[in-house]
Amino acid sequence: MEMQKKIEAEKQEENRTETACFMNMCMIQDAEGRILALDKVDDHYTGTTFPGGHVERGEIFVKSVIREVKEETGLDIQNPHLCGVYHWYKGEIHNVVFLYKADRYTGELRSSEEGRVYWVSREEFKKKQLAPGMEEVLHIMDSEQISECYEQLEDGEYVGALY
Repeated sequence: MEMQKKIEAEKQEENRTETACFMNMCMIQDAEGRILALDKVDDHYTGTTFPGGHVERGEIFVKSVIREVKEETGLDIQNPHLCGVYHWYKGEIHNVVFLYKADRYTGELRSSEEGRVYWVSREEFKKKQLAPGMEEVLHIMDSEQISECYEQLEDGEYVGALY
């Protein structure tokens, strides 16, 4: 009987554990209200987006977004604010992007191998060829009520639901 309970407990734990890939993205705003755009040049993810990237093993989430922004833009952001989460499954991996905002930074803007970075108005940003999912990301960044987007694969295409 004790062995059966142990087996059931292990199965429950397996159902709660999954493989995840953590990432981040940060919308940076300057004193004139412009936002920092990144024209991503990657075979797998292209279009206009915000700077960000992968969280390294053992890295604190907020420190990872500070590091990624520095690598991709040359800017050192201060006090990034967590606004929400954007997530989806690809195969067995749960991909989770933590979405941040920042309006305090130092440094000099420079592009990187990730793509060109530049300041643009929010209206101009929306007219760009946006990277996949950026419409939903903007909804989260602009909303006090919406803080999550879950992308689900339907008929071979990802469809986002906002919560």
